[in-house]
Amino acid sequence: MRQVTKFLDYLHHERGLSPRTRAAYQRDLDLFGQELGRLQIDDPQAVNEHHVRGLVARLHRQGLGSRSLQRLLSAIRSFYRWQMKEGRCDHNPAIAVRAPKAPKKLPATLDPEAVTQLLDIKEVTPLAIRDKAMMELFYSSGLRLSELAGLRWDQIDPASGLITVTGKGNKTRVVPVGSYAAAALEKWRRARGNFAGFNEPHIFVSNRGKPISTRNIQDRIRYWARRQGLPQQVYPHLLRHSFASHMLESSGDLRAVQELLGHADIATTQVYTHLNFQHLASVYDKAHPRAKKKT
Repeated sequence: MRQVTKFLDYLHHERGLSPRTRAAYQRDLDLFGQELGRLQIDDPQAVNEHHVRGLVARLHRQGLGSRSLQRLLSAIRSFYRWQMKEGRCDHNPAIAVRAPKAPKKLPATLDPEAVTQLLDIKEVTPLAIRDKAMMELFYSSGLRLSELAGLRWDQIDPASGLITVTGKGNKTRVVPVGSYAAAALEKWRRARGNFAGFNEPHIFVSNRGKPISTRNIQDRIRYWARRQGLPQQVYPHLLRHSFASHMLESSGDLRAVQELLGHADIATTQVYTHLNFQHLASVYDKAHPRAKKKT
């Protein structure tokens, strides 16, 4: 369509979009133009919402992903906004059309045996003692990376075995510390004097005595995962995911897991129920006589 060429010129000269962005617009509008050709529509003014919905549905059936469809619709909407601005069209047929939702990507987790393998490290150096305490605490209490990096001694109540954590949105929650994590923390408290004095309030410090950085924590967990022979990449949030999944699998209490994780919306926590159903389906397929295919 000649109007598409003029629209691309507008994106270049008036909006200053990059060649790469303009090329993406062109690809999407070429698809749109092919659809109009298939429908024998010469005038963009004759396109209605039904035509746009049909295009999205057809491309979705052909396997085009949700993000690509969203980008296509965005290009069509922008094209028609420009058409209306130029007085060439009096409506935007894509304004109410939405792409199919992308399926939610389930978080990865470690199984309990892999967590045990990761945490079964020999604490022969102060750094190993520190690293084990960090990993135990991630898995014990479901902490976020930033929460653990910023943790101070005054946030822990050894008598009750609880930590007060300030998380996203400056929201405070109280989470328990398991016995393994408590023992690892106590061992680290005694070894920590190798690096920092008690005038440093942060629990976890680097070998220079400064509060440990999030990058350093990530690097140390990757190091121990490799050293302990785990085949997959391990990172702090993977331990948080594993904590949530194992808690939900054992307790079935979605609200409690929501509170422990500090999720504002329970829908965020519900993703872990899908992991458990996935696990149950796998067990069923392996164990139930009627689930097995005849060989």
